[in-house]
Amino acid sequence: MKHRTKLLLAGLGLGAVIIAGCSSGASAVETVAPADAAQIITTQTDEIILDIRTPDEFSQGVIEGAINIDFYDSDFADQLDALDKDARYVVYCRSGSRSGQARATFEELGFTNVTEIDGGIANWYNDGLPVVLP
Repeated sequence: MKHRTKLLLAGLGLGAVIIAGCSSGASAVETVAPADAAQIITTQTDEIILDIRTPDEFSQGVIEGAINIDFYDSDFADQLDALDKDARYVVYCRSGSRSGQARATFEELGFTNVTEIDGGIANWYNDGLPVVLP
């Protein structure tokens, strides 16, 4: 029992270090529920909505106002790097996998305000939020 307690405490200590590290270098990317993202989109006037799905997926329906940068493009990071790092972005893919993977790229490139939609456009659509044709 003592051994397990020590491991648990060691794990908690490591978690505290990680949490402290994250809070001091606050992540530029936060993940929010579709309804929260919709609130940001409707109340903010300066956000840029990025759809990082393929062009074929993009053509099937998007969040109104979204621009498409294909996650699978070989120059995906270069396309992101050309954007204003201090602008406010709302980013999504189909299910959240690609946008989750893109988090590191946004952070490495120095983006300061990125909101990722949890579960992507699939969750957005399932929550009854509007989708339009591009």
